[in-house]
Amino acid sequence: MECVACGSAAVTERPERTARGYRRFRCRDCGKQYNERSGGLLNHAQYPSDVIALVVLWRLRYRLTLRDLAEMFLQRGIIFSHEAVRDWGAKLAPVLAGELRRRRHGKGGTRGRHWHVDETYLGVRGRWAYLYRAIDRDGHLVDTMLSEHRDMAAAQAFFRSAKAATGITPERVTTDGHGSYPRAIRSTLGRRVVHRTNAFKNNSLEQDHRGVKGRTRCMRGFKSFNSARHFCRSYDELRNFLRFRTRHNQHISARRHRLVHMRRAAAALAILTAA
Repeated sequence: MECVACGSAAVTERPERTARGYRRFRCRDCGKQYNERSGGLLNHAQYPSDVIALVVLWRLRYRLTLRDLAEMFLQRGIIFSHEAVRDWGAKLAPVLAGELRRRRHGKGGTRGRHWHVDETYLGVRGRWAYLYRAIDRDGHLVDTMLSEHRDMAAAQAFFRSAKAATGITPERVTTDGHGSYPRAIRSTLGRRVVHRTNAFKNNSLEQDHRGVKGRTRCMRGFKSFNSARHFCRSYDELRNFLRFRTRHNQHISARRHRLVHMRRAAAALAILTAA
């Protein structure tokens, strides 16, 4: 573990531990002492990192309000307020989304070159905002972006973001009949990309919108555009990461489902704990 102050690798682990049980270290070059959480987002947090990571994971994954999570952990003797849940999510959710986006970069494959793009509505500060979303032919997430406007600039920004997130230029893009898409596709993805405008071909994406819409319904809108943007992206990235991939009519046992879910949830918790 490198020193958080000078970056030196000349580090010695101390025999004693912190009150929370974290290992302590001392840098032989600068003399600074620190522990496992020093320099991280949870450095001064009152609660253990694994508890905070579990709160953020459940906050993103399940239809729970801030007060629901505080009450659930109260049954285990862990006392914190709903505002603490909000703060932890604001700090850790973007870190989780960024790492999951990095892991799926360039892994779309051949079927990942066919995109379905559409936008849905979310309430932010009492007004409607536009959530641009895209999935590929197999239903895997391409990208998510929240915008205050539904225009040419927003469509171009979304396609640039989707291309950067996947590392792939699509061969075909299916959208609705909004007039901003043809020019946005030509200017950001190239003229060789085939553009289809057929509402019926986007039925799979319309059904996929139900995930984020159902998750945000219990929240009754957002009061901050930035918090809405971070939450929607983090939710979609985690949902895509935990999604079980199957072929058509492929039978998967419940035991296999549980094992895969636990392994992926543990990976997500490890990212949050190490933040």
